[in-house]
Amino acid sequence: MLLVADVGNTETTLGLADGDRIVEHWRVTTEASRTPDEMHLLLHNLLAAAGRSGVKLTGAAIGSVVPGVTTALAEAAARLSGVTAIIVDARSPLGITLAVDEPMTVGADRIINTLAASRMYRSDCIVVDLGTATTYDCITKDGVFLGGVIQPGVRSSAETLFRRTAKLTATELEAPQKVIGTRTEECIRAGVVFGAADSVTGIVGRITAAWPGGGKPKVIATGGLAAVIQAHCPVIELVEPDLTLQGLRMAHEMLSTR
Repeated sequence: MLLVADVGNTETTLGLADGDRIVEHWRVTTEASRTPDEMHLLLHNLLAAAGRSGVKLTGAAIGSVVPGVTTALAEAAARLSGVTAIIVDARSPLGITLAVDEPMTVGADRIINTLAASRMYRSDCIVVDLGTATTYDCITKDGVFLGGVIQPGVRSSAETLFRRTAKLTATELEAPQKVIGTRTEECIRAGVVFGAADSVTGIVGRITAAWPGGGKPKVIATGGLAAVIQAHCPVIELVEPDLTLQGLRMAHEMLSTR
């Protein structure tokens, strides 16, 4: 089995790939201070808790936007698998053309998501990733990354609201039953969830209107809040919770044979 890891600014998503399936999935807090030994223990404990402590790892693929975590995680993964981990970034030869002004600044997660979308659907795609930031990444069916949009994430925006308003307390991010709230908690949920859904609808509309050649790209959402937002956002056609992990699996398949 293959260990795949998507290191984000807030959370790290880990998974086990068996062939073309993601059979295990974990989310842990991203901690740049973890040593390789601590990271090794974390991976060992996650596998053990899933009943997979004896699994034979054939390799690892890591996509990271937090350089401080990458080395420790790669070393820990290599100790578990006995194979050097593959680090996926803008330099990786993945058959994706980065048609942007500064290709080396494109985050690994954005490249990996568009790799997965273009290979899975063979069509022009907008990938909406609802993570620490909400990103909109545009790729053609021929594998040309056109660029995209980055805006503050849904949770990040909500947490800023909670921190800066003494009388507002943190609340679960789910949609209320009605848009006109009669309790403060309902008002917050309406503003955060419906506001995010309408924002996605608006930005996807602007991107689609500007799409080269006038095509209509497929809209795919991923990230922890993707399903919550899709329920109120008709422009999202598909939710792929494991899109990034699938992209890492594909990248490993491509890079390990070179």
